[in-house]
Amino acid sequence: MTPQPRIRHRLIRAFAHFTQPISAWVVAFVCVVLVSVTEPLIPALLKPLLDKGFAQNDFPVWQVPISLIGIFGLRGLGVFLSQVAMAKATNHGLIQLRMKMFARLQNADLALFKQQTASALGNTLVFEVQNGALLMVSSVMSLVRDSLTLIALVAYLLYLNWQLSLIVALLFPAVAWLMKALSKRLYQITRDTQKATDELAYVVEETALAYREIRLHQAQTMQIGRFETLAKTLQRLAMKTAVASSSMTPMTQILSAIALSGVISVALMQSQQTGMTVGGFAAFVTAMLMLIAPIKHLSEITGPLTRGLAALERGFELIENTALETGGSHQSVRARGHIELDNISVKYQPDMPWALHHINLNIQPGETVALVGTSGSGKSTLANVLLRFVGINEGKVSLDGTPLEAWDLQSLRHQFALVSQNVVVLNDSLAANVALGQTPDKQRVIECLNAAHLGDYLAGLPQHIHTMVGHNASTLSGGQRQRLAIARALYKDAPVLILDEATSALDNESERLVQDALQSLQKNRTTLVIAHRLTTIQYADRIIVMEEGSIVEQGTHQQLLQAQGAYAVMYKLSQSGVLS
Repeated sequence: MTPQPRIRHRLIRAFAHFTQPISAWVVAFVCVVLVSVTEPLIPALLKPLLDKGFAQNDFPVWQVPISLIGIFGLRGLGVFLSQVAMAKATNHGLIQLRMKMFARLQNADLALFKQQTASALGNTLVFEVQNGALLMVSSVMSLVRDSLTLIALVAYLLYLNWQLSLIVALLFPAVAWLMKALSKRLYQITRDTQKATDELAYVVEETALAYREIRLHQAQTMQIGRFETLAKTLQRLAMKTAVASSSMTPMTQILSAIALSGVISVALMQSQQTGMTVGGFAAFVTAMLMLIAPIKHLSEITGPLTRGLAALERGFELIENTALETGGSHQSVRARGHIELDNISVKYQPDMPWALHHINLNIQPGETVALVGTSGSGKSTLANVLLRFVGINEGKVSLDGTPLEAWDLQSLRHQFALVSQNVVVLNDSLAANVALGQTPDKQRVIECLNAAHLGDYLAGLPQHIHTMVGHNASTLSGGQRQRLAIARALYKDAPVLILDEATSALDNESERLVQDALQSLQKNRTTLVIAHRLTTIQYADRIIVMEEGSIVEQGTHQQLLQAQGAYAVMYKLSQSGVLS
Protein backbone atom coordinates (compact mmCIF):
# COMPACT_ATOMS: atom_id res chain seq x y z
CA MET A 1 0.00 0.00 0.00
CA THR A 2 1.28 3.47 -0.87
CA PRO A 3 2.04 5.40 2.35
CA GLN A 4 -0.19 8.37 3.08
CA PRO A 5 1.61 11.66 2.36
CA ARG A 6 1.89 14.07 5.25
CA ILE A 7 -1.20 16.25 5.42
CA ARG A 8 0.97 19.39 5.44
CA HIS A 9 2.58 18.43 2.10
CA ARG A 10 -0.80 17.52 0.63
CA LEU A 11 -2.25 20.83 1.78
CA ILE A 12 0.60 22.87 0.28
CA ARG A 13 0.24 20.99 -3.01
CA ALA A 14 -3.52 21.61 -3.14
CA PHE A 15 -3.42 25.20 -1.97
CA ALA A 16 -1.00 26.16 -4.74
CA HIS A 17 -3.98 26.09 -7.14
CA PHE A 18 -5.98 28.61 -5.05
CA THR A 19 -3.47 31.40 -4.38
CA GLN A 20 -5.11 33.95 -6.70
CA PRO A 21 -6.31 36.66 -6.57
CA ILE A 22 -3.92 37.99 -3.92
CA SER A 23 -6.29 40.86 -3.06
CA ALA A 24 -9.01 38.40 -1.98
CA TRP A 25 -6.60 36.60 0.33
CA VAL A 26 -5.36 39.88 1.83
CA VAL A 27 -8.93 41.00 2.59
CA ALA A 28 -9.82 37.59 4.01
CA PHE A 29 -6.73 37.42 6.22
CA VAL A 30 -7.16 40.94 7.60
CA CYS A 31 -10.82 40.28 8.38
CA VAL A 32 -10.08 36.92 10.02
CA VAL A 33 -7.41 38.53 12.22
CA LEU A 34 -9.89 41.27 13.13
CA VAL A 35 -12.57 38.74 14.12
CA SER A 36 -10.09 36.64 16.09
CA VAL A 37 -8.47 39.43 18.12
CA THR A 38 -11.87 40.85 19.11
CA GLU A 39 -12.92 37.50 20.62
CA PRO A 40 -11.35 38.21 24.07
CA LEU A 41 -13.07 41.62 24.25
CA ILE A 42 -16.31 39.93 25.35
CA PRO A 43 -14.92 38.33 28.56
CA ALA A 44 -12.73 41.38 29.06
CA LEU A 45 -15.90 43.48 29.27
CA LEU A 46 -17.28 41.20 32.00
CA LYS A 47 -14.49 41.91 34.50
CA PRO A 48 -15.10 45.67 34.96
CA LEU A 49 -18.86 45.17 34.58
CA LEU A 50 -19.01 42.72 37.51
CA ASP A 51 -16.34 44.33 39.70
CA LYS A 52 -17.39 47.95 39.19
CA GLY A 53 -20.92 47.82 37.85
CA PHE A 54 -22.50 45.35 40.29
CA ALA A 55 -20.15 45.38 43.26
CA GLN A 56 -19.30 49.11 43.39
CA ASN A 57 -22.04 50.56 41.14
CA ASP A 58 -19.28 52.59 39.45
CA PHE A 59 -19.56 51.63 35.73
CA PRO A 60 -21.05 54.01 33.13
CA VAL A 61 -24.20 52.29 31.85
CA TRP A 62 -24.01 53.99 28.43
CA GLN A 63 -20.75 52.19 27.69
CA VAL A 64 -22.43 48.75 27.78
CA PRO A 65 -24.62 49.04 24.62
CA ILE A 66 -21.95 51.01 22.74
CA SER A 67 -19.29 48.42 23.56
CA LEU A 68 -21.45 45.38 22.70
CA ILE A 69 -22.90 46.85 19.49
CA GLY A 70 -19.45 48.05 18.43
CA ILE A 71 -17.78 44.68 19.08
CA PHE A 72 -20.44 42.57 17.33
CA GLY A 73 -20.84 45.07 14.48
CA LEU A 74 -17.09 44.97 13.82
CA ARG A 75 -17.03 41.17 14.00
CA GLY A 76 -20.06 40.85 11.71
CA LEU A 77 -18.45 43.06 9.07
CA GLY A 78 -15.24 41.03 9.29
CA VAL A 79 -17.08 37.72 8.88
CA PHE A 80 -19.06 39.04 5.87
CA LEU A 81 -16.01 40.39 4.03
CA SER A 82 -13.90 37.30 4.74
CA GLN A 83 -16.59 34.95 3.40
CA VAL A 84 -17.08 36.99 0.22
CA ALA A 85 -13.31 37.16 -0.34
CA MET A 86 -12.99 33.40 0.22
CA ALA A 87 -15.80 32.69 -2.23
CA LYS A 88 -13.97 34.74 -4.86
CA ALA A 89 -10.65 32.96 -4.28
CA THR A 90 -12.30 29.51 -4.22
CA ASN A 91 -14.26 29.98 -7.44
CA HIS A 92 -11.29 31.55 -9.23
CA GLY A 93 -9.08 28.60 -8.27
CA LEU A 94 -11.83 26.12 -9.12
CA ILE A 95 -12.30 27.34 -12.69
CA GLN A 96 -8.53 27.39 -13.25
CA LEU A 97 -8.24 23.83 -11.96
CA ARG A 98 -11.15 22.63 -14.09
CA MET A 99 -9.67 24.28 -17.18
CA LYS A 100 -6.33 22.52 -16.58
CA MET A 101 -8.08 19.19 -16.12
CA PHE A 102 -10.28 19.59 -19.19
CA ALA A 103 -7.33 20.72 -21.32
CA ARG A 104 -5.41 17.63 -20.15
CA LEU A 105 -8.37 15.49 -21.11
CA GLN A 106 -8.35 16.87 -24.66
CA ASN A 107 -4.73 15.83 -25.26
CA ALA A 108 -4.48 12.81 -22.96
CA ASP A 109 -3.00 9.56 -24.15
CA LEU A 110 -5.83 7.36 -25.44
CA ALA A 111 -5.06 4.74 -22.78
CA LEU A 112 -6.76 7.00 -20.23
CA PHE A 113 -10.18 6.36 -21.80
CA LYS A 114 -9.66 2.61 -21.50
CA GLN A 115 -8.58 2.85 -17.86
CA GLN A 116 -11.35 5.18 -16.64
CA THR A 117 -15.05 5.28 -17.41
CA ALA A 118 -16.81 8.37 -18.71
CA SER A 119 -18.82 8.63 -15.47
CA ALA A 120 -15.64 8.51 -13.34
CA LEU A 121 -13.98 11.27 -15.39
CA GLY A 122 -17.15 13.38 -15.32
CA ASN A 123 -17.54 12.88 -11.57
CA THR A 124 -13.94 13.97 -10.95
CA LEU A 125 -14.06 16.98 -13.26
CA VAL A 126 -17.48 18.34 -12.28
CA PHE A 127 -18.38 17.26 -8.76
CA GLU A 128 -15.33 16.09 -6.83
CA VAL A 129 -13.10 19.10 -7.47
CA GLN A 130 -15.95 21.47 -6.57
CA ASN A 131 -16.73 19.70 -3.31
CA GLY A 132 -13.03 19.31 -2.60
CA ALA A 133 -12.29 22.99 -3.20
CA LEU A 134 -15.15 24.17 -0.98
CA LEU A 135 -14.22 21.77 1.82
CA MET A 136 -10.50 22.54 1.66
CA VAL A 137 -10.75 26.35 1.51
CA SER A 138 -13.43 26.55 4.21
CA SER A 139 -11.41 24.17 6.38
CA VAL A 140 -8.23 26.19 5.93
CA MET A 141 -10.03 29.42 6.80
CA SER A 142 -11.59 27.76 9.82
CA LEU A 143 -8.15 26.50 10.81
CA VAL A 144 -6.65 30.00 10.58
CA ARG A 145 -9.60 31.72 12.25
CA ASP A 146 -9.92 29.25 15.12
CA SER A 147 -6.15 29.08 15.64
CA LEU A 148 -5.90 32.88 15.90
CA THR A 149 -8.96 32.94 18.18
CA LEU A 150 -7.31 30.31 20.35
CA ILE A 151 -4.09 32.32 20.52
CA ALA A 152 -5.97 35.51 21.41
CA LEU A 153 -7.99 33.80 24.16
CA VAL A 154 -4.94 31.99 25.57
CA ALA A 155 -3.02 35.27 25.62
CA TYR A 156 -5.87 36.88 27.54
CA LEU A 157 -6.00 33.93 29.95
CA LEU A 158 -2.26 34.25 30.57
CA TYR A 159 -2.75 37.95 31.22
CA LEU A 160 -5.48 37.21 33.78
CA ASN A 161 -3.89 34.22 35.54
CA TRP A 162 -0.94 32.31 34.16
CA GLN A 163 -1.17 29.52 36.75
CA LEU A 164 -4.72 28.58 35.69
CA SER A 165 -3.69 28.90 32.05
CA LEU A 166 -1.16 26.08 32.47
CA ILE A 167 -4.03 23.69 33.24
CA VAL A 168 -5.84 24.75 30.05
CA ALA A 169 -2.63 24.27 28.04
CA LEU A 170 -2.67 20.54 28.82
CA LEU A 171 -5.65 20.23 26.43
CA PHE A 172 -3.69 21.03 23.28
CA PRO A 173 -1.30 18.01 23.00
CA ALA A 174 -4.19 15.61 23.62
CA VAL A 175 -6.38 17.26 20.96
CA ALA A 176 -3.48 17.30 18.46
CA TRP A 177 -2.89 13.56 18.95
CA LEU A 178 -6.58 12.82 18.40
CA MET A 179 -6.60 14.89 15.19
CA LYS A 180 -3.56 13.04 13.81
CA ALA A 181 -5.06 9.62 14.52
CA LEU A 182 -8.39 10.60 12.98
CA SER A 183 -6.73 12.00 9.84
CA LYS A 184 -5.08 8.65 9.04
CA ARG A 185 -8.35 6.80 9.49
CA LEU A 186 -10.39 9.21 7.35
CA TYR A 187 -7.85 9.30 4.51
CA GLN A 188 -8.28 5.60 3.67
CA ILE A 189 -12.06 5.68 4.13
CA THR A 190 -12.31 8.67 1.76
CA ARG A 191 -10.28 6.93 -0.96
CA ASP A 192 -12.46 3.82 -0.67
CA THR A 193 -15.58 6.02 -0.86
CA GLN A 194 -14.37 7.66 -4.08
CA LYS A 195 -13.83 4.26 -5.71
CA ALA A 196 -17.25 3.02 -4.59
CA THR A 197 -18.91 6.21 -5.89
CA ASP A 198 -17.28 5.75 -9.32
CA GLU A 199 -18.52 2.15 -9.52
CA LEU A 200 -22.05 3.17 -8.52
CA ALA A 201 -22.11 5.98 -11.11
CA TYR A 202 -20.93 3.56 -13.79
CA VAL A 203 -23.87 1.22 -13.14
CA VAL A 204 -26.20 4.20 -13.64
CA GLU A 205 -24.33 5.14 -16.84
CA GLU A 206 -24.62 1.57 -18.17
CA THR A 207 -28.36 1.52 -17.44
CA ALA A 208 -28.89 4.83 -19.25
CA LEU A 209 -26.82 3.84 -22.30
CA ALA A 210 -28.00 0.23 -22.64
CA TYR A 211 -31.66 0.63 -21.64
CA ARG A 212 -32.88 -1.18 -24.78
CA GLU A 213 -30.66 -4.24 -24.25
CA ILE A 214 -31.47 -4.38 -20.53
CA ARG A 215 -35.21 -4.40 -21.21
CA LEU A 216 -34.88 -6.79 -24.13
CA HIS A 217 -33.06 -9.39 -22.02
CA GLN A 218 -35.11 -8.69 -18.85
CA ALA A 219 -31.93 -7.74 -17.01
CA GLN A 220 -33.57 -5.11 -14.79
CA THR A 221 -33.42 -7.34 -11.71
CA MET A 222 -29.73 -8.03 -12.28
CA GLN A 223 -28.96 -4.32 -12.63
CA ILE A 224 -30.98 -3.50 -9.51
CA GLY A 225 -29.00 -6.16 -7.63
CA ARG A 226 -25.68 -4.69 -8.77
CA PHE A 227 -26.83 -1.21 -7.84
CA GLU A 228 -28.02 -2.35 -4.41
CA THR A 229 -24.72 -4.13 -3.65
CA LEU A 230 -22.67 -1.05 -4.52
CA ALA A 231 -25.11 1.29 -2.73
CA LYS A 232 -24.80 -0.77 0.45
CA THR A 233 -21.00 -0.65 0.17
CA LEU A 234 -21.22 3.12 -0.06
CA GLN A 235 -23.59 3.14 2.92
CA ARG A 236 -21.10 1.17 5.04
CA LEU A 237 -18.31 3.57 4.14
CA ALA A 238 -20.55 6.54 4.97
CA MET A 239 -21.22 5.05 8.41
CA LYS A 240 -17.49 4.49 8.97
CA THR A 241 -16.89 8.14 8.10
CA ALA A 242 -19.65 9.26 10.45
CA VAL A 243 -18.30 7.16 13.33
CA ALA A 244 -14.72 8.35 12.83
CA SER A 245 -15.75 12.03 12.51
CA SER A 246 -18.28 11.97 15.38
CA SER A 247 -15.92 10.31 17.87
CA MET A 248 -13.81 13.47 18.08
CA THR A 249 -16.46 15.71 19.66
CA PRO A 250 -17.19 13.67 22.83
CA MET A 251 -13.48 13.03 23.40
CA THR A 252 -12.75 16.76 23.15
CA GLN A 253 -15.63 17.61 25.49
CA ILE A 254 -14.38 15.12 28.11
CA LEU A 255 -10.91 16.68 27.98
CA SER A 256 -12.48 20.15 28.28
CA ALA A 257 -14.56 19.04 31.28
CA ILE A 258 -11.43 17.72 33.01
CA ALA A 259 -9.64 21.02 32.41
CA LEU A 260 -12.67 23.06 33.55
CA SER A 261 -13.02 21.13 36.82
CA GLY A 262 -9.32 21.64 37.50
CA VAL A 263 -9.52 25.38 36.79
CA ILE A 264 -12.53 25.90 39.07
CA SER A 265 -10.91 23.94 41.92
CA VAL A 266 -7.63 25.85 41.70
CA ALA A 267 -9.46 29.19 41.33
CA LEU A 268 -11.41 28.57 44.53
CA MET A 269 -8.18 27.85 46.38
CA GLN A 270 -6.53 30.97 44.91
CA SER A 271 -9.47 33.16 45.89
CA GLN A 272 -8.95 32.23 49.54
CA GLN A 273 -5.23 33.06 49.33
CA THR A 274 -4.88 35.93 46.84
CA GLY A 275 -8.35 37.47 46.91
CA MET A 276 -9.27 36.82 43.29
CA THR A 277 -12.27 39.03 42.38
CA VAL A 278 -15.60 37.74 41.12
CA GLY A 279 -15.16 39.71 37.90
CA GLY A 280 -11.69 38.29 37.35
CA PHE A 281 -12.91 34.73 37.92
CA ALA A 282 -15.98 35.21 35.69
CA ALA A 283 -13.82 36.71 32.93
CA PHE A 284 -11.36 33.81 33.18
CA VAL A 285 -14.07 31.09 33.16
CA THR A 286 -15.90 32.82 30.28
CA ALA A 287 -12.72 33.07 28.21
CA MET A 288 -11.90 29.45 29.02
CA LEU A 289 -15.38 28.28 28.00
CA MET A 290 -15.01 30.29 24.80
CA LEU A 291 -11.96 28.12 24.07
CA ILE A 292 -14.24 25.11 23.68
CA ALA A 293 -15.75 26.34 20.40
CA PRO A 294 -12.44 26.85 18.51
CA ILE A 295 -10.99 23.66 20.03
CA LYS A 296 -14.10 21.76 18.93
CA HIS A 297 -13.87 23.25 15.43
CA LEU A 298 -10.18 22.38 15.20
CA SER A 299 -10.85 18.84 16.37
CA GLU A 300 -13.56 18.41 13.72
CA ILE A 301 -11.60 20.01 10.91
CA THR A 302 -9.69 16.83 10.07
CA GLY A 303 -12.75 15.17 8.50
CA PRO A 304 -13.73 17.82 5.92
CA LEU A 305 -10.09 18.76 5.28
CA THR A 306 -9.14 15.15 4.53
CA ARG A 307 -12.20 14.62 2.33
CA GLY A 308 -11.52 17.88 0.48
CA LEU A 309 -7.87 17.04 -0.15
CA ALA A 310 -8.69 13.49 -1.28
CA ALA A 311 -11.28 14.82 -3.75
CA LEU A 312 -8.91 17.45 -5.15
CA GLU A 313 -6.10 14.92 -5.46
CA ARG A 314 -8.20 12.99 -8.00
CA GLY A 315 -8.04 16.09 -10.17
CA PHE A 316 -4.31 16.61 -9.52
CA GLU A 317 -3.61 13.02 -10.52
CA LEU A 318 -5.45 13.60 -13.80
CA ILE A 319 -3.30 16.68 -14.50
CA GLU A 320 0.05 15.37 -13.28
CA ASN A 321 -0.04 11.63 -13.97
CA THR A 322 -1.93 11.43 -17.26
CA ALA A 323 0.45 10.99 -20.17
CA LEU A 324 -0.05 13.18 -23.24
CA GLU A 325 -0.22 12.03 -26.82
CA THR A 326 3.17 12.44 -28.45
CA GLY A 327 3.80 13.63 -31.97
CA GLY A 328 6.50 15.11 -34.14
CA SER A 329 6.95 18.54 -35.68
CA HIS A 330 6.20 17.93 -39.37
CA GLN A 331 3.25 19.96 -40.64
CA SER A 332 1.47 20.37 -43.96
CA VAL A 333 -1.41 22.61 -44.96
CA ARG A 334 -2.79 19.90 -47.24
CA ALA A 335 -1.27 16.49 -47.86
CA ARG A 336 -1.33 14.80 -51.26
CA GLY A 337 -2.80 11.66 -49.70
CA HIS A 338 -0.08 9.08 -50.45
CA ILE A 339 -0.32 6.41 -47.74
CA GLU A 340 2.23 3.64 -47.28
CA LEU A 341 2.14 0.80 -44.73
CA ASP A 342 5.46 -1.03 -44.56
CA ASN A 343 5.25 -4.44 -42.85
CA ILE A 344 3.22 -3.17 -39.89
CA SER A 345 1.94 -5.32 -37.02
CA VAL A 346 -0.39 -4.39 -34.18
CA LYS A 347 -1.13 -6.24 -30.93
CA TYR A 348 -3.45 -4.69 -28.31
CA GLN A 349 -2.13 -6.80 -25.42
CA PRO A 350 1.00 -8.97 -25.15
CA ASP A 351 -1.08 -12.12 -24.53
CA MET A 352 -3.56 -11.41 -27.35
CA PRO A 353 -3.27 -12.47 -31.03
CA TRP A 354 -2.11 -10.01 -33.65
CA ALA A 355 -4.81 -7.52 -34.69
CA LEU A 356 -2.70 -6.72 -37.78
CA HIS A 357 0.23 -8.88 -38.92
CA HIS A 358 2.83 -7.90 -41.54
CA ILE A 359 0.58 -5.55 -43.50
CA ASN A 360 2.10 -4.00 -46.64
CA LEU A 361 -0.02 -1.51 -48.53
CA ASN A 362 0.69 1.42 -50.88
CA ILE A 363 -2.25 3.76 -51.56
CA GLN A 364 -1.73 6.41 -54.23
CA PRO A 365 -3.16 9.96 -53.98
CA GLY A 366 -6.80 10.02 -55.14
CA GLU A 367 -7.12 6.22 -55.09
CA THR A 368 -10.19 4.54 -53.59
CA VAL A 369 -9.27 1.40 -51.65
CA ALA A 370 -11.88 -0.84 -50.03
CA LEU A 371 -11.21 -3.13 -47.07
CA VAL A 372 -13.44 -6.19 -46.74
CA GLY A 373 -13.41 -9.16 -44.42
CA THR A 374 -15.20 -10.76 -41.54
CA SER A 375 -15.57 -9.02 -38.17
CA GLY A 376 -12.26 -8.99 -36.30
CA SER A 377 -10.16 -9.22 -39.45
CA GLY A 378 -8.41 -5.91 -38.68
CA LYS A 379 -10.18 -3.44 -40.99
CA SER A 380 -11.08 -0.83 -38.36
CA THR A 381 -7.73 -1.32 -36.61
CA LEU A 382 -5.97 -0.39 -39.84
CA ALA A 383 -8.04 2.80 -40.10
CA ASN A 384 -7.30 3.69 -36.48
CA VAL A 385 -3.58 3.20 -37.13
CA LEU A 386 -3.73 5.91 -39.79
CA LEU A 387 -5.39 8.31 -37.34
CA ARG A 388 -2.88 7.31 -34.63
CA PHE A 389 -5.70 6.16 -32.38
CA VAL A 390 -3.83 2.82 -32.24
CA GLY A 391 -0.06 2.43 -32.06
CA ILE A 392 1.92 -0.08 -34.07
CA ASN A 393 4.29 -2.70 -32.64
CA GLU A 394 6.33 -3.25 -35.78
CA GLY A 395 6.86 -1.61 -39.16
CA LYS A 396 6.30 1.92 -40.41
CA VAL A 397 3.31 3.96 -41.60
CA SER A 398 3.89 7.04 -43.79
CA LEU A 399 1.77 9.85 -45.18
CA ASP A 400 3.34 11.59 -48.17
CA GLY A 401 6.63 9.86 -47.36
CA THR A 402 6.80 11.14 -43.77
CA PRO A 403 6.36 8.60 -40.90
CA LEU A 404 3.22 9.26 -38.87
CA GLU A 405 5.31 9.59 -35.66
CA ALA A 406 7.11 12.58 -37.24
CA TRP A 407 3.87 14.42 -37.98
CA ASP A 408 2.46 17.02 -35.64
CA LEU A 409 -0.69 15.31 -34.34
CA GLN A 410 -3.05 18.19 -35.09
CA SER A 411 -1.64 18.60 -38.58
CA LEU A 412 -1.82 14.83 -39.21
CA ARG A 413 -5.46 14.52 -38.16
CA HIS A 414 -6.30 17.65 -40.14
CA GLN A 415 -5.56 15.55 -43.26
CA PHE A 416 -8.29 12.99 -42.48
CA ALA A 417 -12.09 13.03 -42.48
CA LEU A 418 -14.04 10.14 -41.03
CA VAL A 419 -17.58 8.94 -41.69
CA SER A 420 -18.42 5.94 -39.52
CA GLN A 421 -21.52 4.00 -38.51
CA ASN A 422 -21.30 5.50 -35.01
CA VAL A 423 -21.93 9.19 -35.53
CA VAL A 424 -21.27 11.34 -32.47
CA VAL A 425 -23.25 14.59 -32.40
CA LEU A 426 -22.47 17.24 -29.79
CA ASN A 427 -25.17 19.06 -27.82
CA ASP A 428 -24.73 22.23 -29.87
CA SER A 429 -26.18 23.91 -32.94
CA LEU A 430 -26.41 22.15 -36.29
CA ALA A 431 -23.86 24.61 -37.71
CA ALA A 432 -21.38 23.91 -34.91
CA ASN A 433 -21.71 20.16 -35.50
CA VAL A 434 -21.09 20.49 -39.23
CA ALA A 435 -18.10 22.82 -38.76
CA LEU A 436 -16.79 20.79 -35.80
CA GLY A 437 -13.45 22.25 -34.67
CA GLN A 438 -13.76 25.27 -36.99
CA THR A 439 -15.64 28.56 -36.98
CA PRO A 440 -18.94 27.96 -38.83
CA ASP A 441 -19.33 29.82 -42.12
CA LYS A 442 -23.09 30.05 -42.79
CA GLN A 443 -22.92 29.69 -46.56
CA ARG A 444 -20.46 26.77 -46.45
CA VAL A 445 -22.53 24.98 -43.79
CA ILE A 446 -25.68 25.26 -45.94
CA GLU A 447 -23.81 24.09 -49.06
CA CYS A 448 -22.43 21.04 -47.21
CA LEU A 449 -25.84 20.16 -45.79
CA ASN A 450 -27.43 20.40 -49.24
CA ALA A 451 -24.64 18.30 -50.75
CA ALA A 452 -25.31 15.69 -48.06
CA HIS A 453 -29.03 15.64 -49.02
CA LEU A 454 -30.13 17.32 -45.78
CA GLY A 455 -31.73 20.34 -47.47
CA ASP A 456 -35.30 19.18 -46.72
CA TYR A 457 -34.42 18.53 -43.08
CA LEU A 458 -32.77 21.95 -42.81
CA ALA A 459 -35.83 23.72 -44.24
CA GLY A 460 -38.02 22.38 -41.45
CA LEU A 461 -35.84 23.55 -38.57
CA PRO A 462 -37.17 26.49 -36.50
CA GLN A 463 -33.82 28.28 -36.24
CA HIS A 464 -32.31 26.94 -39.46
CA ILE A 465 -28.61 26.03 -39.02
CA HIS A 466 -28.58 27.55 -35.53
CA THR A 467 -31.09 25.02 -34.19
CA MET A 468 -29.80 23.01 -31.23
CA VAL A 469 -29.73 19.33 -32.18
CA GLY A 470 -30.01 18.06 -28.57
CA HIS A 471 -28.14 15.39 -26.66
CA ASN A 472 -26.45 13.16 -29.27
CA ALA A 473 -29.12 14.25 -31.80
CA SER A 474 -31.67 11.69 -30.60
CA THR A 475 -34.34 13.29 -32.84
CA LEU A 476 -32.40 12.47 -36.04
CA SER A 477 -32.96 9.24 -37.93
CA GLY A 478 -30.06 6.91 -38.71
CA GLY A 479 -29.84 8.15 -42.28
CA GLN A 480 -29.92 11.79 -41.22
CA ARG A 481 -27.13 11.19 -38.72
CA GLN A 482 -24.99 9.55 -41.40
CA ARG A 483 -25.62 12.42 -43.80
CA LEU A 484 -24.75 14.90 -41.04
CA ALA A 485 -21.41 13.10 -40.72
CA ILE A 486 -20.94 13.42 -44.47
CA ALA A 487 -21.72 17.16 -44.30
CA ARG A 488 -19.10 17.41 -41.53
CA ALA A 489 -16.54 15.63 -43.74
CA LEU A 490 -17.41 17.91 -46.67
CA TYR A 491 -16.90 20.97 -44.50
CA LYS A 492 -13.53 19.72 -43.26
CA ASP A 493 -12.43 19.13 -46.88
CA ALA A 494 -9.58 16.81 -45.89
CA PRO A 495 -7.47 15.11 -48.60
CA VAL A 496 -7.92 11.62 -47.08
CA LEU A 497 -11.38 10.17 -46.40
CA ILE A 498 -12.14 7.11 -44.27
CA LEU A 499 -15.58 5.52 -44.61
CA ASP A 500 -16.02 2.97 -41.81
CA GLU A 501 -19.25 1.00 -42.35
CA ALA A 502 -20.93 4.30 -43.27
CA THR A 503 -24.12 2.66 -44.62
CA SER A 504 -24.24 -0.60 -42.64
CA ALA A 505 -27.28 0.25 -40.51
CA LEU A 506 -29.44 2.05 -43.11
CA ASP A 507 -32.54 1.09 -45.03
CA ASN A 508 -32.44 1.06 -48.83
CA GLU A 509 -33.79 4.61 -49.31
CA SER A 510 -31.47 6.11 -46.70
CA GLU A 511 -28.55 4.14 -48.15
CA ARG A 512 -29.26 5.49 -51.63
CA LEU A 513 -29.21 9.09 -50.37
CA VAL A 514 -26.04 8.48 -48.35
CA GLN A 515 -24.32 6.78 -51.29
CA ASP A 516 -25.17 9.73 -53.53
CA ALA A 517 -23.66 12.07 -50.95
CA LEU A 518 -20.58 9.85 -50.60
CA GLN A 519 -19.98 9.90 -54.35
CA SER A 520 -19.60 13.69 -54.31
CA LEU A 521 -17.54 13.52 -51.13
CA GLN A 522 -14.96 11.09 -52.59
CA LYS A 523 -14.04 13.24 -55.60
CA ASN A 524 -10.32 14.11 -55.70
CA ARG A 525 -9.65 12.43 -52.36
CA THR A 526 -7.73 9.37 -51.25
CA THR A 527 -10.50 7.18 -49.88
CA LEU A 528 -10.37 4.16 -47.60
CA VAL A 529 -13.70 2.30 -47.52
CA ILE A 530 -14.50 -0.31 -44.85
CA ALA A 531 -17.66 -2.23 -45.67
CA HIS A 532 -19.56 -5.44 -45.11
CA ARG A 533 -21.99 -4.80 -47.95
CA LEU A 534 -19.94 -5.80 -50.99
CA THR A 535 -22.35 -4.05 -53.34
CA THR A 536 -21.16 -0.70 -51.98
CA ILE A 537 -17.47 -1.16 -52.88
CA GLN A 538 -17.55 -2.60 -56.41
CA TYR A 539 -16.55 0.81 -57.81
CA ALA A 540 -13.32 0.90 -55.75
CA ASP A 541 -9.99 1.13 -57.59
CA ARG A 542 -8.72 -1.70 -55.42
CA ILE A 543 -10.29 -4.12 -52.96
CA ILE A 544 -8.23 -5.51 -50.07
CA VAL A 545 -9.46 -8.78 -48.52
CA MET A 546 -8.41 -9.32 -44.90
CA GLU A 547 -8.55 -12.35 -42.61
CA GLU A 548 -7.27 -12.56 -39.03
CA GLY A 549 -5.20 -9.38 -39.35
CA SER A 550 -3.53 -10.25 -42.67
CA ILE A 551 -4.12 -9.37 -46.33
CA VAL A 552 -5.09 -12.52 -48.21
CA GLU A 553 -5.77 -11.03 -51.63
CA GLN A 554 -6.26 -7.72 -53.44
CA GLY A 555 -7.36 -6.41 -56.81
CA THR A 556 -10.37 -4.91 -58.59
CA HIS A 557 -13.85 -6.37 -58.23
CA GLN A 558 -13.59 -8.24 -61.53
CA GLN A 559 -10.05 -9.48 -60.89
CA LEU A 560 -11.00 -10.91 -57.52
CA LEU A 561 -14.09 -12.62 -58.88
CA GLN A 562 -12.00 -14.25 -61.60
CA ALA A 563 -9.41 -15.36 -59.01
CA GLN A 564 -12.13 -17.48 -57.30
CA GLY A 565 -10.61 -16.78 -53.87
CA ALA A 566 -11.96 -15.54 -50.57
CA TYR A 567 -13.59 -12.46 -52.12
CA ALA A 568 -15.45 -14.52 -54.70
CA VAL A 569 -16.83 -16.74 -51.94
CA MET A 570 -17.93 -13.70 -49.92
CA TYR A 571 -19.54 -12.15 -52.99
CA LYS A 572 -21.52 -15.30 -53.83
CA LEU A 573 -22.73 -15.52 -50.24
CA SER A 574 -23.80 -11.87 -50.30
CA GLN A 575 -25.67 -12.39 -53.56
CA SER A 576 -27.52 -15.34 -52.10
CA GLY A 577 -28.46 -13.32 -49.02
CA VAL A 578 -26.32 -15.37 -46.62
CA LEU A 579 -23.74 -12.61 -46.23
CA SER A 580 -24.93 -8.99 -46.15
